[in-house]
Amino acid sequence: MTFGFAPSSAASLSTPAASATRLLEPAEWAAAGIPLLRNPREVVSGLHARHHPEPATAIVAVLDQDERVRASASFTRRPAPADGWMFRNALLSQLRRVIPHDLRRRTPVRTAVLLYCRDGDARWTEEDGAWMWGLRDACTLHGLRCGAYITLTRDGWQVLGEGRGGRRPSTDSAPEPFATAEAPPRIPRTGGVASDVLRRAAAR
Repeated sequence: MTFGFAPSSAASLSTPAASATRLLEPAEWAAAGIPLLRNPREVVSGLHARHHPEPATAIVAVLDQDERVRASASFTRRPAPADGWMFRNALLSQLRRVIPHDLRRRTPVRTAVLLYCRDGDARWTEEDGAWMWGLRDACTLHGLRCGAYITLTRDGWQVLGEGRGGRRPSTDSAPEPFATAEAPPRIPRTGGVASDVLRRAAAR
């Protein structure tokens, strides 16, 4: 499996220590045993329809064993150096708002996935690596299984580490009609603003 590489404007601001320790390379991610989504396009389309993301929007969602979305939250990534620790804290803050932790379980039964809408093409960037590190760590601290990391760009969507993707939805496409019959009732979501963690980190 091959991966492209593209520099990230956010990643270029990172310190060497952050880049070295708070991001995951594509090969590390692919070797981590991340569970495959049975129908990634359905998950992506559903989150796109719920949250209407624009570039710099992150959507974290918790899936049950049947890949139904049980909770999801979206927030805007503020301009700041790409740092997995900061991303971990932001994701963990959102998870705590929308769903109880599963730390009492011996093995996780629910899976968290992350959809990140950004500029650029679908190739992996160091910013993506920082989000991967943050997602994995946030899942551990919330008792969840770490699931797919998906980017949404003008080229469409891409499940990094799997080589699966599609042209729709993309950053330019209108949300598809939301299939309410397939969704669980009263899905929590937060919208539009960065978490306190991101605001504090950006102000430093």
